[in-house]
Parts: sequence; C-alpha cells; structure tokens
Amino acid sequence: MDLNKKIRTTIGQGHLYDSVIETIGNTPVIKLKNLSPKNVSIFVKAEFFNPAGSVKDRLAINIIEEAERKGILKPGQTVIEATSGNTGVGLAMVCAQKGYPLVIVMAESFSVERRKLMRMYGAKVILTPKEEKGLGMYKKAIELAKLNNWFLASQFETSANADIHQYTTAQEIINDFKGTNLDYIVTGYGTGGTVTGIGREIKSKLKDTKIILSEPENASLLLSGVEQERSSDGYAEKSHSAFQPHLIQGWTPDFIPLVIQESIDEKLYDDIIPISGPESIAASIKLAQKEGILTGISGGGTLAVALKLAKTSKDGTVILAMLPDTGERYLSTMLFENIAEEMNEEEISIMKSTPGFHLKN
Repeated sequence: MDLNKKIRTTIGQGHLYDSVIETIGNTPVIKLKNLSPKNVSIFVKAEFFNPAGSVKDRLAINIIEEAERKGILKPGQTVIEATSGNTGVGLAMVCAQKGYPLVIVMAESFSVERRKLMRMYGAKVILTPKEEKGLGMYKKAIELAKLNNWFLASQFETSANADIHQYTTAQEIINDFKGTNLDYIVTGYGTGGTVTGIGREIKSKLKDTKIILSEPENASLLLSGVEQERSSDGYAEKSHSAFQPHLIQGWTPDFIPLVIQESIDEKLYDDIIPISGPESIAASIKLAQKEGILTGISGGGTLAVALKLAKTSKDGTVILAMLPDTGERYLSTMLFENIAEEMNEEEISIMKSTPGFHLKN
C-alpha cells in the first residue's frame, strides 16, 4: 500500500501576509454531510475563520479604513463603539494592529468571554445596565464620543458596513457557487450589514437565489411592520415596541438599525422566518456533535432555519447558512449550560476500567 495516498498534504498559502488584518475574508463554505436531508445540500459559510473569530472582522476593518481614507480618523485618536461583542472583538483586533486606542460600550448581559477577549486585545470595556438593553449602550457610546471627541464607529448606521459585505462576502459566495445552483441563503441580522451587502449583489448576479432573513421568534421587529423612530441623522431614538429579551446574542438589538433599512426599503430579502432561542441552541449543539463545526447561538439560528427549509424543499435544492462566529465565546451562556465540567457515570466507568490511577473520593 502506498501510504502517501492516504496522508493529507498542504502547500501553504503561497503568500506572506503583511499583518493579521490582511487575513480577513475568504472564509470557507463547507458542506454538511450528516445533517443535510437526502437529496438536499446544506452548506455553511464559516465566518469564524476570520482572524478574530467572527463575521464582524469584515466591517471592523472597513469602518476603520474608510475613516482613514476620508481623513475623519486621525492617528492616535480613540475609537469608540457600542456592541454586543463580536464587532468589539473585531475592532479590538484591528485597532491593536493599527495603533488606535479603543473603548467599547457593552450591556452587562452579554457573555463575559467577549469582555475578556476585547480587554486581551487592549481595549477598555464600559458596561451599561442590562435593563437599558442595546439602546442604552448605544446612547452611552454616542455621549462619550461627543464629550471626548472620539471617533464613533457607528456600525448600525455607516455605509461602510454593508459595503464590505457587497465587495467581499457576496463576491466569495458568487465565486464559490460558480457552476452550480444556489437556491437559498439564510442569515440573521444584528446591524443588517450582511443581508444588505450580499443582497445588493445576489439580487443582481444570482437572480434565482432567494435570501431568507431570520430574527428571534419572540423579538420579531421586522415582521411586526412597526417602523423604527429615528433622529434626522438616522440614529434610533427609542426601543422598538416589538422587542423582547432573547437568547440569540448578536442578533436583533432593541431597535431596527439604519443599515438594514435599505434591505427593507429595497426588498433585498425574500422572506423572514423567525426562530426560537432553544431551537437555535439545539441546532448549534447538533452541528458540533454531528459535523464537528463549532458555532455560536446565532449560527445555530441560521442552521435551524436552513434545516426547516430543507424539509420542504424539492430534490436538488442547495442552501447556504451563514455562521457568524465561533461557539467558544459562549462558554458562560445557555449554549454550554448542559455541557458538564465533571465526569458523568459513563466516563467514570471508563476511567475505572483499567487498574491505573483512580480519583480519590
């Protein structure tokens, strides 16, 4: 037997990167072998392959570089942003590499892993009361930016958010599915940058592909049909009446961001399918245990919607689900609530099956 035929080989990227930010994007699309129903293909776009572990690395680099290009971010100026975590981690990585001080404002309800990651990158993290929800951290960031003349990243309003998804994420999807059909793309929304950016391109380049948007079942802001109250410059002024606290961190703040308003107005998505927090968590666990792919609760949400679509789709249907981040930043959340730290009875039995070291009672 020729063993070399059985061994995987790699040859490197064929490229030397100037910095970590050069590695953002070009994330892989992976076929699900065990969870896809017969005769329907489900793929996932694994955004946790970005260097800071989430899709938000894309908008982080474009917000900073767009501000640099326009001259509105000065060397050494402090950057500030309100975020549930992933944008903050992405900005922390980018600002560390480029030398900008960073202040993050985050509601205390979001996972502690995210706080520690941002602080590990050198950012300062300011916590706001959970009762004030996303709008509370958002308003605090605006206040601090004005008081200190800091650069406000404005992920919920800036055109740099959707633009980067139009010019990177959408192009990657189009090229990866070249020569084959792509029937559905499933995504959730936090700022709305992903759906707006890919929607612009997919609607013009892949006219037969339908974009399915999802939001938490108990916080269906878009499905409610109630418009968001905004100031003249687009900032949300009040919490949306349809919002309720939900389990899908990173999705659907308590207001409709300006970035996703373009998707609403231009009909850049074809349908909205809400999903519950427990369904999202169950799908995330199933993805890890059946496919070896670790994603967060939001990734579980898009997968759960994709699995629902697959059940009613015709043979040959191809579905792509966006996985925004890695599951490792949810260790302190309900996603890992039933994942034990100590050995269970079966594990203890295995441990005791040989005469070697036994734990003392």
